[in-house]
Amino acid sequence: MARTNLTRDEVLDAAALLVKQHGPAALTMRKLAAELGTAVTSIYWHVGNRESLLDALVERTVQDMGAIRPAGRTPAERILSVARILRRELRARPHLIAMVHERGLTERMFLPSQQALVHEVHAAGLRGARAADAVRAIQFQIIGFVLVERNRERSPAQSPAESELWDPAGAPHDPPLARALARPADPERLFRLSVRALVAALLQPDARRFPPAGRP
Repeated sequence: MARTNLTRDEVLDAAALLVKQHGPAALTMRKLAAELGTAVTSIYWHVGNRESLLDALVERTVQDMGAIRPAGRTPAERILSVARILRRELRARPHLIAMVHERGLTERMFLPSQQALVHEVHAAGLRGARAADAVRAIQFQIIGFVLVERNRERSPAQSPAESELWDPAGAPHDPPLARALARPADPERLFRLSVRALVAALLQPDARRFPPAGRP
């Protein structure tokens, strides 16, 4: 017997799960109704047609990406927490993020995280163009890192593999380096390392080292 007590949120939850697992092409009203154990007409009643459903999913994704709560005792620690949250959320919903991008809402989606970063660079004493440069550099680092991760994960098996390319015998000048590069990369560790290094440089007090954008 078809369910009749559905809510709009339940429909959106099920639709979001289908998109996360299989991509937007897998989201049909018939498949969604089957997942929920209800009639197709019930889906239409709650969310309208498929295009309206996709719009609702995009809007929900934008809202979800705005739920960022920095944690830490210092601006640098809180910036790292924003970076880790943003990376986690981007990786958790690639298909939904792609839908947001296709509808021209990427900048709006990233605004809350950008505002959180602005608050922290202000807390660290940065102002004006220098603060704007810091926010954008951190944001680009996060998004760029995720894109590289996704590209590596989707790439075909490499031959020769990294472990073969970095045989210690082939790098006699620094065997420990060769052994380290032969091991699989730890993306989480590298992410924290790169963001911490970038933030430390951007927040350092000697402003003369980093002239504002537009100056050599």
